[in-house]
Amino acid sequence: MAIHPTAIVEAGAQVDPSCEIGPFAVIGPLVRMGPGNSVGPHAVVTGRTTLGASNRIFPHAVIGGIPQDLKYRGEDTALVIGDRNTFREFATVNLGTAGGGGVTRIGSGGLFMASSHIGHDCQVGDGAIIANSVAIAGHVLIEDHVHFGGLSASHQFCRVGRLAFVGGMTGVAMDVAPYCTVAGARGELAGLNAIGMQRAGLTEEQIGRVKQAYKIVFRSSLGLAEAIAQLEAELAGHPETDHFIAFLKGSQRGITR
Repeated sequence: MAIHPTAIVEAGAQVDPSCEIGPFAVIGPLVRMGPGNSVGPHAVVTGRTTLGASNRIFPHAVIGGIPQDLKYRGEDTALVIGDRNTFREFATVNLGTAGGGGVTRIGSGGLFMASSHIGHDCQVGDGAIIANSVAIAGHVLIEDHVHFGGLSASHQFCRVGRLAFVGGMTGVAMDVAPYCTVAGARGELAGLNAIGMQRAGLTEEQIGRVKQAYKIVFRSSLGLAEAIAQLEAELAGHPETDHFIAFLKGSQRGITR
């Protein structure tokens, strides 16, 4: 284990011997770190935080800080992070709250750029790209391979579907359907994330079905319930459209249309 002499690893912390802890970094007593993690100078990993393998935490990031929630009273809550994530300078990720399930979760392979924030009780999937100064409020669900452009933000309790793309300086106030792009200050629908689907390995047939689903929901005069019924009648039975349908049916805040 390479621990700089000025770093503080508090008693009780479980840190794999292969980890690197840089100058003036602080590792709290409830932290558990798997193999190959790197914590940069002046970074803080605190709270009941569990990290998998090979995560990189850059200088001044704070991982596992208490929730920015006035209702929080010191309850025993947690943050669980997977493998191979990168948290750049001044990124912050908060613990969960008792009222929100108690656990903030981040998957694997994500990039959380400088000054980005993941709020309490968020559930972030694999492969997230969260650009500079993005602010994700509490209780937000971000599915796999979602991109948030710089200076964008999400309201509490929103859901952002798989392979969605949120443009820079965009405010998300309603759910963003899988495969879709939203942009603008008020988070307006801006089409499909065709490039993202191609990069993710969707076939032309799969992309074609997503396009059909998109047209039914967003380019017809049907209400959402009617559109979902048509999707179930015409496009059910395929993983990409089944997920699209399930996401729409699960919306509580409404869908960005």
